[in-house]
Amino acid sequence: MTSETLPTTNKSPIAARLSKLGISLREAYPRIIDFFVNAVAQVRLYKKAYPGIMHLLIFWGVTIQIIGTAINLMQMALFVPFVELTFPRSGVYLAYELIMDLAGVAILIGVAMAAYRRAVIRPKTLETHRDDVYALVLLALIPIVGFTVEGTRLLAADPAWAAWSPVGYLVANVLRALGMTPQTAMALHDVLFWGHAALGLLLLASIPLTKLRHLLFTPLNIVLRPRRKTGTLDKIDDIEETEILGVGQVREFTSLQLLSFDACTQCGRCEEVCPCSISGMGYSPKDLIRSLRGAMVDELVTKNENGNGKVELIGGALPEDIAWSCTTCGACLERCPAFVNPVDEIVDLRRYQALTTGEVPKSAADTLRNMERQGNPWGMPAEDRTVWAAGLDVRELNPGEETDVLLFLGCAFAYDDRNKKVTRSFVRILQKLDVDFAILGLDEICCGETARRLGHEYLFQVYAEQNIEVFNQVKFKRIVTQCPHCFNTLKNEYPQMGADLPVQHYTEFLAELEIGSETYTPNGNGISGRVSYHDPCYLGRYNQVYDQPRQLLNEASVDRVELPRSMNDSFCCGGGGGQMWLETDANTRINHRRLDEALQAQADVVATACPYCLLMFDDAIRSKGVGEQIQVLDITEVLERQLGDGQQDI
Repeated sequence: MTSETLPTTNKSPIAARLSKLGISLREAYPRIIDFFVNAVAQVRLYKKAYPGIMHLLIFWGVTIQIIGTAINLMQMALFVPFVELTFPRSGVYLAYELIMDLAGVAILIGVAMAAYRRAVIRPKTLETHRDDVYALVLLALIPIVGFTVEGTRLLAADPAWAAWSPVGYLVANVLRALGMTPQTAMALHDVLFWGHAALGLLLLASIPLTKLRHLLFTPLNIVLRPRRKTGTLDKIDDIEETEILGVGQVREFTSLQLLSFDACTQCGRCEEVCPCSISGMGYSPKDLIRSLRGAMVDELVTKNENGNGKVELIGGALPEDIAWSCTTCGACLERCPAFVNPVDEIVDLRRYQALTTGEVPKSAADTLRNMERQGNPWGMPAEDRTVWAAGLDVRELNPGEETDVLLFLGCAFAYDDRNKKVTRSFVRILQKLDVDFAILGLDEICCGETARRLGHEYLFQVYAEQNIEVFNQVKFKRIVTQCPHCFNTLKNEYPQMGADLPVQHYTEFLAELEIGSETYTPNGNGISGRVSYHDPCYLGRYNQVYDQPRQLLNEASVDRVELPRSMNDSFCCGGGGGQMWLETDANTRINHRRLDEALQAQADVVATACPYCLLMFDDAIRSKGVGEQIQVLDITEVLERQLGDGQQDI
């Protein structure tokens, strides 16, 4: 047997265990880093000062107390000399006493802050239930009883170093002032010691039965969560053969999704930033995860009343329309300290309705039907895809031909009248800069993003395969697209279909060209007034493209001001996740709230880099009748106006 035919089963025990969890050794290193950064240091908690400091005090106070108690028990039971109780002159022991006292004080301060926050501040997104009160009372009792135990010990022994345990020393002095004798203190100490131990055991026993379960499940979720890029949805493999499409019952979620339900602390941070919750649309990611956990407990633990252990989600544990409000903007993912991902659950529910039951909102059904029949969500004839290019002399790439930049339009820029103007502006800029580019013409079809976000995974995969086949027939150095949704799909989701493509958003591409402010020669059509840039969710939050759009606006010498919420804290326009195509109550429209923020910033122009954002702002401006105060432009339109060549279509 040669070395080439030897069996490759010599995995280390660690590698073998990780492999069972679907984790390679290469993936283990970032998970280890994640554990220390997000599970131990918990950096996400400190985005808000008050709750961050509160949790810091409780977490590290309890952690130090647990470690200190373990050391104490080992010393007492195993005679391991970690601390010197017999000869307490050791500096190590004195430091131990001081640190343990400070940790107990930290717990009490943190619990007091938590109680004040829940009882007095009462944030709208933070609900208080019985297990919250139970946890706070238990966490307060443990250090209080612990300090009393220490006080009776110091009163009975009266050691010279007693001041190194400042709180215990204070308690001892109070008890002495109340007339307690050393003999009484010694007798009381034994009772309190076992009471303190019982409280500690009660805390451990309470973990699986109360919200304290997050002490275990949150670190596990942080470490074990799927490592797909944030803007990437899970692929349904062998979709034509798969029996379960989407999720209709809680047992159909993956084990890691079920873990995330237990990891959720119901802290409300997701709800604080959710545009649907803020706009009053009746959807809350916190409530979704809580309901899913409730269904999980009913089905997998206590079983439901009919005895078969099956809990229907849509129309049962969840409202029938719950899956259709989310914009998939990712704000909840950015803020959640436990890294729970409600977007995955939303899409799984949509897949079940779109592919299994067919019970989807009429507007979503119409959009999917347009895509099936015409190859685009607008329902426009496929042969109209290049109408926008009339008179621009744009080269169409034929099979076997080559170009530097393959311009992938996307449906919005090809079919929507408002966005056609943006496309023409961008093409004129490319021509002015002598960029070698071409389009696919009628060979280009929808990237499939809308279908995927609306739950029609099959249609997405069909379109992805067709586009990849076309890409393979031509030669190019990079794909440039104007649409962040196409950009995210081609860059992050097409690799699931076997195509690793060099993709750039147009702002990245133009920023690389370093046009420079000297290129711009504004004429009478130039931009006047203040310009605020709106970060599209799928460009910014999902792909971290924040600087390049701002760089382009700065080079164009506009008076740029930031919106109240920007960059990773940007507020959604309301058009993502298929919401462009869904009917929304006029009183709860997200785009109206975002426009209000632009007006608050006293912007004269909102610049964006996404066709959906452009349309959502345009709709809000017309609906609110503020067209005289503010207008919305794509960055390409701003650049072209500043270039001053007088060819704008606007």
